Amino acid sequence: MPRPRKQTYTLKMYLDKIKDGDICNDADVQRNFVWNKEQINEFLATVLTDDYIPPIILGEENNSQLHIADGGQRSAALKLFRYGNYKITSSIEDSIIPYKKKAVDENGNIYWEDARFDIKNKTYEKLPEELKKRFDEYQIETVIHENCDKHRISKYIKRYNNHVSMNTNQKAFTYIDNFAGYIREILDIKFFLDYSSFTEAEKTKGVVERVVVETVMCMYHLNDWKKQTKAICSYLNKNASTDEFEKLESNLHRLEQVITEDVKDIFNSKDSFIFLTLFEKFTGMGFEDSRFVNFLKMFKREYRPVRTNEKGMLFDEIDKDKGTKDKAVIISKLDMLTGLMNEYLRVENNREPAGAGLFISENVGLDLQETNENMECYEETLNSLEYNTIRDGSGLLNAENRYSLLAMVAYSYKNDEDLDDWMAEYAKNNDTYFTDQRKNYLHMLADFRRFNKKTVAS
Repeated sequence: MPRPRKQTYTLKMYLDKIKDGDICNDADVQRNFVWNKEQINEFLATVLTDDYIPPIILGEENNSQLHIADGGQRSAALKLFRYGNYKITSSIEDSIIPYKKKAVDENGNIYWEDARFDIKNKTYEKLPEELKKRFDEYQIETVIHENCDKHRISKYIKRYNNHVSMNTNQKAFTYIDNFAGYIREILDIKFFLDYSSFTEAEKTKGVVERVVVETVMCMYHLNDWKKQTKAICSYLNKNASTDEFEKLESNLHRLEQVITEDVKDIFNSKDSFIFLTLFEKFTGMGFEDSRFVNFLKMFKREYRPVRTNEKGMLFDEIDKDKGTKDKAVIISKLDMLTGLMNEYLRVENNREPAGAGLFISENVGLDLQETNENMECYEETLNSLEYNTIRDGSGLLNAENRYSLLAMVAYSYKNDEDLDDWMAEYAKNNDTYFTDQRKNYLHMLADFRRFNKKTVAS
């Protein structure tokens, strides 16, 4: 089989051959014209700026009839503009085309001057003569396979079209070339490999790239939020800074050190950018990063199923009537999460000796100064008891329940009684607590006394 030959036509000559039937774009297995207006616009701009387009692949029958094996969509778009009165839409980007305009001076001498033409809403007939000429004389390269029949042409169509087109996310990424290198570096860090719940398919289909740009947009440019990934990329390409991407990378490395297996599913393709933005808020509050992960655990276990926002909606209900990328939805989710996080951290701060000491002093009947002096010992004992007797995920481990548990430890020290066996039994039978910590303490104390009596009786 001889190697295919190469043939170059002017664009007008190529399109005329299609018009005259010398080149057919209707092979039995060739797909119908499916390009959208955005694709047509960008392709026409490529020709009008005299940029490169790949060769058209043709199959030639023995009677010299040519069939398009690869390039049918391109050929149809060119024909539509040249002969079909297609109007380039106003959505096209980079619509200003520079060219040399022919002019005549006062002495009748021809000269060429720099000019620019906006191709928005223009058909071929509305182009200046110089751009019409550029379009018509554009050099179309073709590669022609000889001695073909319809079966071999079908084979070539299948071979040259055996590829996956860019999806929306992948194409959007081409609009952020100023920061693409930084984003590629971020994609390779361990957070997206080991500390999140992205599927392998999502990693190869541009989903992680989308999450990165959404996060930077949400962290630093929320007031100018765009719903479409392409619009976000275009905006960041002009308005973002390298510092913003570097800060995100730094945050991700920090999270790698503290994320645990039970919360990594929070960082998924839908909500990652929300929680990463929340972490950026957290980093300015001066707490250890482990506190953020503790909040995520509380959120999953306690807040997400029951807590609502100001409109009485659960976190997962906020986007039920609007798109998940609607600006109002994002702000509502962030406000809710920020409020819950602040509430959690306030409760955590109340674990400090002064607050806990006062509670223990009043309810266990101990001297406040003595209680505060022994607080470190109480804390260590409770941590050991929790680790050894309370299963992970139990409501007894919630931060709001800390005071009553510390009071039980203080009571055991005061009365020289062991809590281990009782707490193991209590944790086995109880998974909830009273929000009122005094009531909760008295409930546990009563149960502890019953347990001791039963143990002595047996």
